[in-house]
Amino acid sequence: MLKGISPLISPELLQVMARMGHGDEIIFADAHFPGESFNKNVLRADGLKIDALLEAILPLFELDSYVPQPIAMMAAVQGDTLDPKVEEAYLKAIHKTNPDVAPIDRIDRFAFYDRARNAYAVVMTGETAKYGNILLKKGVTPSM
Repeated sequence: MLKGISPLISPELLQVMARMGHGDEIIFADAHFPGESFNKNVLRADGLKIDALLEAILPLFELDSYVPQPIAMMAAVQGDTLDPKVEEAYLKAIHKTNPDVAPIDRIDRFAFYDRARNAYAVVMTGETAKYGNILLKKGVTPSM
């Protein structure tokens, strides 16, 4: 355990975030997401909710300020509806460190899968909310 770093962040997740470069993407996937089918770099965060992980990692993780929307979520498939409480919970966590971030981009299911294939890593969580997957694009960490 490290001082000032949330105990929700595993050593593996900390290493992945440190190794990512600007423009790299990481997905925090719900428990239903087929992460192993899309990406070879899969980490486990079983039992953890995504909003709690977002709150834990975002003090350490700079979002990309050079793209219009550094955060994306999967759009509902035709005939499904989104639970607005999921995005609200994520935004509440995100806004603690990124109050001025652009709105979350909603992208087609298959476009999200394509991004998962190219993501630096996929973190499989215990999130059970439908359409609970979220993608973050890493930015340039400001100099101290």
